[in-house]
Amino acid sequence: MSVISTTKLSSRGQVVIPEEVRAKLGLRPGAQFVVVGKDDVVVLKLVSAPDLGDLDDLLAEARSQARRAGLKRSEVTAAIRDVRGRK
Repeated sequence: MSVISTTKLSSRGQVVIPEEVRAKLGLRPGAQFVVVGKDDVVVLKLVSAPDLGDLDDLLAEARSQARRAGLKRSEVTAAIRDVRGRK
């Protein structure tokens, strides 16, 4: 079930998320959000750290694709070094 509440925008551009919403969603100080605004709608989407298991899956997929593309580890390392050198 959704929790519906109202809040106001402060003169400093801050919005307080009502306590009952914070409690229901388990929001803690320091939580980060992506903010999307269009027309008269503002959406806050909680940003959370990826699951480390998901990271392992992504790395395995990246390695698999690099092998299929015929890339050598040294070529991947050089490409990463090249990109990191760019500012």
